[in-house]
Amino acid sequence: MQSVTLIIDKRLELSTKYKKLLESDSNKVVISRDLITSIKIIKDTEPDLIIISDSFNNDLSDFCKQVRALTYNMRPVIVALSKSADFNDRINVLNSGADDFLSEPVNPKEFQVRIKAHLRREYESNLDIKQFLPNQNYTLRAIKRKMTQNEPWAMMYISIENFEEYKQAYTEIASDKLLQTYSAIVKASLTENDFVGQLKENVFFVITHPLKVESVSKFLTFAFDSVVNKFYAEHDLSRGYMILQGDEFAGKRANFVHFTISAITNEVKEYTTTEQILNTLIQLNALADMPNKSNYLIDRPKISGLNSVQEPIYNNNILIYETDDALCTLLTTILNIQGYQTKVMSEYTIPELEQTPALVIVDAGNIEKQNGLNLCYKLKSTEEFKNTKIIVTSIIHDKELVLNTGADLYLPKPYEVSNLIKWVDNLIREFNK
Repeated sequence: MQSVTLIIDKRLELSTKYKKLLESDSNKVVISRDLITSIKIIKDTEPDLIIISDSFNNDLSDFCKQVRALTYNMRPVIVALSKSADFNDRINVLNSGADDFLSEPVNPKEFQVRIKAHLRREYESNLDIKQFLPNQNYTLRAIKRKMTQNEPWAMMYISIENFEEYKQAYTEIASDKLLQTYSAIVKASLTENDFVGQLKENVFFVITHPLKVESVSKFLTFAFDSVVNKFYAEHDLSRGYMILQGDEFAGKRANFVHFTISAITNEVKEYTTTEQILNTLIQLNALADMPNKSNYLIDRPKISGLNSVQEPIYNNNILIYETDDALCTLLTTILNIQGYQTKVMSEYTIPELEQTPALVIVDAGNIEKQNGLNLCYKLKSTEEFKNTKIIVTSIIHDKELVLNTGADLYLPKPYEVSNLIKWVDNLIREFNK
């Protein structure tokens, strides 16, 4: 992404000279010859560096204070230009928020080198230390600038799903290596005219051309899925999922990581704010997410009709298989108070229901019969229940045996009811995502 330098100087000849010295493929220079226009430019483009001259009647120190107050949330570099070489003037201007002070006439070569050094330091201060990509603040700045330009663009929101679960299972060192590998894959798919930055630790943001967005998305999903197995232990690969460890997560089944990509272009719709762009991309990203495979979704022109779009219904139905009558009564009472709809099954059979439940809580049964485990196999092999979340409670203390049936969570008995309720909330949210 080009950096942006704003020159606030009412002198036509000198400001034009400064622009010629500084403008390049990597630095766009904008001149403002009045203070009101400069404020609008600052709000619209969020420049990386602002050069302020004392060619105006305003006191240079006061003007630096005003600009710094206006840009407190973006913190650009401010360089003051003055005809004065007085030491006290330098001190006053620097104390007022300027980062550098240059006395005119300034040596052209020194001027170029100083400004380049400031721009380089500004860019490097906004890099993530792990992936060496522009951080969230710089990425949001890039979105805002691109949005205001009158040219075609495509923006991509790329998230690594199940990343926190991977970090929990394989430690932060392994997750850092995964991030570095995938940031390298993303960079390799782009050219110098494209932009890639970060919004979160596991979310990349790409700005490219609409003609490239589909080919880049295809490459990234293919490349990611091609190397993902290298980041797992053999026992996890053979099992087909991760088992989370630790007191809080012990027994939680977690899917492998994968890319989910959403993309929009300004060819389909006109976007006016950064928030509008991000909200659209996040919604598309949720639609594109698949449980175990990388996927992408690009916004296309839509054909719509009356009542063609319906709001999804939030499913909070829970099916309970529990042989302990007292515990069963306690569970249903608490879950009903929490607002969930419960149905208790007296036998380990698959019922015919009007609506498939979002969650099934199954007691595994005794060690010999294992009725609940057999039921899990049947539920997960049934088309109607394949997406339903399953919690297995059991006196059988064998995580893999339980999770291999297709259960999403193993909860050994005896358990805290409050802990079960927490997992009920989480899994039902996952189902309705």
